[in-house]
Amino acid sequence: MDPDAVELLNIAAEYGPLCEAMYLMMSADGKVGTEEREVLKGALRNLSGDTIRGAHIESMLDSAGKRVDGEGRETRMKAVVESLHADPARGEVAFVLAAAIAFADNAIADEENETLNSLADGLGIDEARANELLDDVEKDLSGQAAAAGTAAKTQE
Repeated sequence: MDPDAVELLNIAAEYGPLCEAMYLMMSADGKVGTEEREVLKGALRNLSGDTIRGAHIESMLDSAGKRVDGEGRETRMKAVVESLHADPARGEVAFVLAAAIAFADNAIADEENETLNSLADGLGIDEARANELLDDVEKDLSGQAAAAGTAAKTQE
């Protein structure tokens, strides 16, 4: 097997469930927006210490899309939850990343909210903890937006 294929298999094994959780969120409302894709790419690069290449991310997204199309959203959600359930910390990371995707376009559609609820329920994240994590994501994102606004004003 060629080294690129081996590298992609290793990356998919480690980051695939997180990527697919984010893909399920991105596609929940039937539209995959540019903002959501950028958040997903940034999150995976950040988690990997910037070792995942764009081609690997695109490959994982393509695979996630094909699995959702072939097996259905509910089946894929169960598979993602099953792969993350044994590691509660990693499950919370997936939930936070999915929430960041939901917030990426500044509006959480009903389908995205349902996806977050399904993910939290499947991962055993209770409502209080889910709300705490969502509040943290919202604070982080509003802090980033404020910092970006300050940087933009400084450049003017």
